[in-house]
Amino acid sequence: MKTNQSIRPFPRSLTKTLGSLTFAVGSPASGSLQSKIAGIFFGLCLLLTSCGEKDPAPPEVSANEPTPAASEAPAEIPEEASAPEEESVPEEAAGKLDVEKDELKFGFIKLTDCAPIVIAKEKGFFEDEGLQVEVIAQSNWKVLLDNVITGNLDGAHMLSGQPIAATIGIGTEAHIVTPFTLDLNGNGITVSNAIWAQMQENDLDLDTDTPEHPISADSLKPIVDDLLAEGKKLQMGMVFPVSTHNYEIRYWLAASKIHPGFYSKTDLAGRTDAAVELSVTPPPQMPATLEAGTISGYCVGEPWNQQAVAKGIGVPVTTNYDIWKNNPEKVFGVTRKWADENPKTLIAVTKALIRAGKWLDATEGGKLINREEACRILSQPNYVGADYEVIKNSMTGTFIFQKTDVREMPDFNVFFKHDCTYPWYSDGVWFLTQMRRWGQITEAKPASWYAEIAKKVYLPDVYMAAAELLLEEGELMQSDLPKTEDGYKPATTDFIDGLEFDGKKPIEYLNSFDIGIKDDPSLAEK
Repeated sequence: MKTNQSIRPFPRSLTKTLGSLTFAVGSPASGSLQSKIAGIFFGLCLLLTSCGEKDPAPPEVSANEPTPAASEAPAEIPEEASAPEEESVPEEAAGKLDVEKDELKFGFIKLTDCAPIVIAKEKGFFEDEGLQVEVIAQSNWKVLLDNVITGNLDGAHMLSGQPIAATIGIGTEAHIVTPFTLDLNGNGITVSNAIWAQMQENDLDLDTDTPEHPISADSLKPIVDDLLAEGKKLQMGMVFPVSTHNYEIRYWLAASKIHPGFYSKTDLAGRTDAAVELSVTPPPQMPATLEAGTISGYCVGEPWNQQAVAKGIGVPVTTNYDIWKNNPEKVFGVTRKWADENPKTLIAVTKALIRAGKWLDATEGGKLINREEACRILSQPNYVGADYEVIKNSMTGTFIFQKTDVREMPDFNVFFKHDCTYPWYSDGVWFLTQMRRWGQITEAKPASWYAEIAKKVYLPDVYMAAAELLLEEGELMQSDLPKTEDGYKPATTDFIDGLEFDGKKPIEYLNSFDIGIKDDPSLAEK
């Protein structure tokens, strides 16, 4: 424990955060976790204020002012002048939270977007918060979720749709929450060489070394129709029923009038009225399943699209950046019970993850300066375990569609910029609209329900508590903080079909699709 440290008065920025948290406690969406977060900041306030009364604070020093060089030896302090042990500064006041649990186990799937969790461990960001974290690979998304629910894991790298789906009872039911979005973008849709050749025959503009992007599914539709005429269906893979990948491949297909099928209470596979059959395949198994001919295409995260190119077995035709620009891909999830029991620990974990995201997106002269190191770490067998060069392609801003079609995509993987890491309510609303569009939510819901569920799952108060502490510690700048008053992103048309999504208008968005379930427009006002 550090001793003999000066304590500043309670910072105004933290006072502002405290005020917002206190307000949240009185709101309809509040719960015990918000109350505990507010209590944490009240405690810090009283502690720092009382310490300041005992020992007047020194003048504030700007973060831009130089500090003494390491070679300048500090003046010696007579032994009798040393501060007595009992007056040493509590660790919480020195920037560390007095966490409820300091030995943690986090799960992940072998994908490059597990990077913030891995980097927070390997670069010591968890350790800086007094946390000893074990990071454990999981075989698939269901096993991962089950291990979080049963307590075998404290938290995990999750699909953005998982906390929402679990909370509303799609599949395994449990109240899962997230204070942190791990990344944006990062997925692709790959087809077999045979399917790609047929797509080129159907659209001669694709029969070139560098076809124009984005590539829609228009040239796939004749292939699908021919198979249907023969009594067959094109088989494609995705990673989980509530994954971003499932909704993205469905979005891509439906934008070209290819029906991906509906879910229902009696059809949990989602194949009712389907022109293409989608099945679940764990991400690392996608290339081998494609090569075996079991599926003819898939939607997955990296490095498993680039792996198909490296092995010469398939062609990525589009990325999710072109399906929905800067879409949320993965989140860090815990059970609500765990969050309520460990509020300080959750803030500490979120602090470490924010630092990891910023480290991953750090640039100099427009060049990502830490990604190659990150790729070497991720290539280790205990993490992603894929070849360094394969991981490096997309992680360093280059995406290979074909060996003749190599494109710069600096935002293919985003871990911090574009306010990536903030848990936006509007992100949750988008996933809910897709769950309803394809029948996973079996009954119509009013617009207010979408907002209520998003606020039940997403924890911006936790994120902002962590961010404000990092701001005070000099790890973030004010410009790094998200710019929002209500947790909703502005409306956007950055989709492959050009339709507008406004998180505050879920019913209007749902009803704007040509293919998909539609609800009574009057629900928009309820």
